[in-house]
Amino acid sequence: MSKSQRHLSAALAERGFTAGQKLVGRLLKRLGFSLQANAKTREGANHPDRNAQFEHINTQVAAFQAAGEPAISVDTKKKELVGDFKNGGLELRPKGQPEPIRVHDFVIPELGKAVPYGVYDIAANAGWVNLGITHDTATFAVESIRRWWHELDAAPPCQC
Repeated sequence: MSKSQRHLSAALAERGFTAGQKLVGRLLKRLGFSLQANAKTREGANHPDRNAQFEHINTQVAAFQAAGEPAISVDTKKKELVGDFKNGGLELRPKGQPEPIRVHDFVIPELGKAVPYGVYDIAANAGWVNLGITHDTATFAVESIRRWWHELDAAPPCQC
């Protein structure tokens, strides 16, 4: 049930009406309402220097690439439970033999959650991911970039 349905049901009860959350939901549906996620549609005010910021970044990226240096984009992704949990992907398996997984998605304390941190080299069109168990902190970001850099330095030259 949605928060709105609970609030409407409670407000009706305060006024002496008996209307459970399910009834409120059915009535709202008849009136053309449906459960919907937020939609990012409002742009809001642009920062006055927004275009100048992007122009500066683009100029710096071009300069680094011209000098043969990497320009990277970095980002952390959604934390994921570690273990035999359901995920949204599909996997080829023998017919009638799906991968057995846990019924409930409770954290396995000794395994915790994995935090993927990605480094993308724009010119090389190559990505690299560091997995950690810490939260999204500056220390983890710096360590991820350091590890990417050392991995890149240790890699043999590309035979492309």
